[in-house]
Amino acid sequence: MSYPETYRYTKEHEWVHLENGIATVGITDHAQSELGDIVYVDLPKPGATVQTGQSFGSVESVKAVSDIYAPVAGEVIAANDDLATAPEKLNEDPHGAAWLIRVKVADGTDLGNLMNAADYESYIGAEH
Repeated sequence: MSYPETYRYTKEHEWVHLENGIATVGITDHAQSELGDIVYVDLPKPGATVQTGQSFGSVESVKAVSDIYAPVAGEVIAANDDLATAPEKLNEDPHGAAWLIRVKVADGTDLGNLMNAADYESYIGAEH
């Protein structure tokens, strides 16, 4: 799996794609493969506020329940409702159709502390 160059990545295995002040957030292919078959996703409702580094939801697999952490701060403007009825999409397309939330990012948001694709691939390679 290649990791999109336009995304930024966290050490907790989330990705973020920022476009026109809106951040789309998801979990990485590495995260979904470590979790195994995903059976449930708990996401915040639009209007909720998320804080950088704070848990905003969880992903439940046949192996475990894992918290999802916000890579940016701001207001949730959309949650991927498709995952409520088809959580397995996270296993199938974690960097595309299975995004988790969209956030109107707070002023002054800086993605400079997040990894680019090459750094993330090095990071997950070092984990094994």
